[in-house]
Amino acid sequence: MAMDAEGALHSTQLETLYRVSVVLSRTLDVKQAPPEVLRVLDDSAGLTRGMISVLDPDSGDLVVNAVHGVEAQDFGPVRYQAGEGVLGLILEEGKTVALPSIASNPRFLNRLGIYERRLPFIAAPIHVGGALQGVLAVQPNRLDDGMLAIRARFVEMIANLIGQSLKLSLEVAEEKKSIAEERDTLRRTVRSQHGFDNIVGHSSAMRRIFEQIRMVSKWNTTVLVRGETGTGKELIANAIHYNSPRARGPYVRLNCASLPENLLESELFGHEKGAFTGAVTQRRGRFEMADGGTIFLDEIGEISPAFQAKLLRVLQEGELERVGGGRTMKVDVRVIAATHRDLEDAVDEGKFREDLYFRLNVMPISLPPLRERLEDIPEIARHLLVRIGQMQGRALNLSESALTRLTQYPWPGNVRELENCLERAAVMSESGNIDIDLIRIDRQRDLPMASNAPRIELDDPNIDERTKVIAALEQAGWVQAKAARLLNMTPRQIAYRILTLGIEVKQF
Repeated sequence: MAMDAEGALHSTQLETLYRVSVVLSRTLDVKQAPPEVLRVLDDSAGLTRGMISVLDPDSGDLVVNAVHGVEAQDFGPVRYQAGEGVLGLILEEGKTVALPSIASNPRFLNRLGIYERRLPFIAAPIHVGGALQGVLAVQPNRLDDGMLAIRARFVEMIANLIGQSLKLSLEVAEEKKSIAEERDTLRRTVRSQHGFDNIVGHSSAMRRIFEQIRMVSKWNTTVLVRGETGTGKELIANAIHYNSPRARGPYVRLNCASLPENLLESELFGHEKGAFTGAVTQRRGRFEMADGGTIFLDEIGEISPAFQAKLLRVLQEGELERVGGGRTMKVDVRVIAATHRDLEDAVDEGKFREDLYFRLNVMPISLPPLRERLEDIPEIARHLLVRIGQMQGRALNLSESALTRLTQYPWPGNVRELENCLERAAVMSESGNIDIDLIRIDRQRDLPMASNAPRIELDDPNIDERTKVIAALEQAGWVQAKAARLLNMTPRQIAYRILTLGIEVKQF
């Protein structure tokens, strides 16, 4: 009979082990799993009044975490210090305790007041990676029948399962924390690279644009960024997205002028497998990728009237169909568009749909060309030099005479042309110091000096001779005979000055 009882117990314990493993495999939630395990032990193995205590890393105490059949708010904070009571003994010695009855051990404190004094009591340590991290305690629902040791061994198995699950849960939680920290770091980096700090300028025109960005970023309003090529339209789009409530969502960019119309539709709306030759797989479009975030459509003025109608539907209804598909999909996308074209003229000429124009032009932001904010050039130039210096791994400096020359040019290519000019100068500088002789400006012969640019007075006694000779050469279009007349010199004298002062003569 004893063997039959023992066999039945082993069978019950095996079934209970399986059910506990199922519970632990379903979730890594350290709050959800313990009550479920205690319920299974009660239902399947007759191990009642289950309790799980966990180690408080700050105090080193055991703190009751879960009690079967009792809500957490009903038992309040219950703690055991090392050596205090039966649980404190486990914390101190790290060994399983099995009592034939609670009454037989005067150390038992019964702080929860739920245990039967005449019934056995079993408590086993929960180890995580070899370190004690908690205790599993249960009370068999029958008097000691001589199989207490078997039950104690079974409780140790359950405690080991809980420990392995807790270890995995902690590893996953640590990995999630690491990923979240890395994600937040990347977001901060991206936001700093694409936020307001990356848009340089304190002119009245730029202050007005900063205010427009701040106001429109808060809402989902469609924005149309307008301005000449090279004025920084993409920087404005970036700043709007990364300072908006959608900053945590995707940010998708597409230059509409870079693709032919047949590819543009597939790129924006996606396509189904077999929709056309080469469509061997299904593909999501840029609008789907941007769902919940922002899409930036650069050079929107370059798309054909036929494609404009398809784009209009997405803007109006938030709906699209993949190329070759018949299923309509809803997307939640904020649209920022940009163009250097005069869309009003395009509308008048019938090249741009009027309804699409009004749909895009909800909040226009017009960027002034660089020649209309020459007072920003020193700040922009220094900002660009920092970026170029980071790429070259060294510090770059710009002389005052070089800055003066930069402000005397109208920059038809805007900031992009200025950046090219500075990068070229940095490449030519051995020391990292950029003086006026390294500022080589394209197309200078064909372009007039900016009307409001500061002009060096050639008779100013405070200007050094080298700067004065270079200024005269610039004013004379680098014709030495004309420059000589401006300085009241002979051609031979100015040629000698150019040679001795190490001035590089510009050839046009």
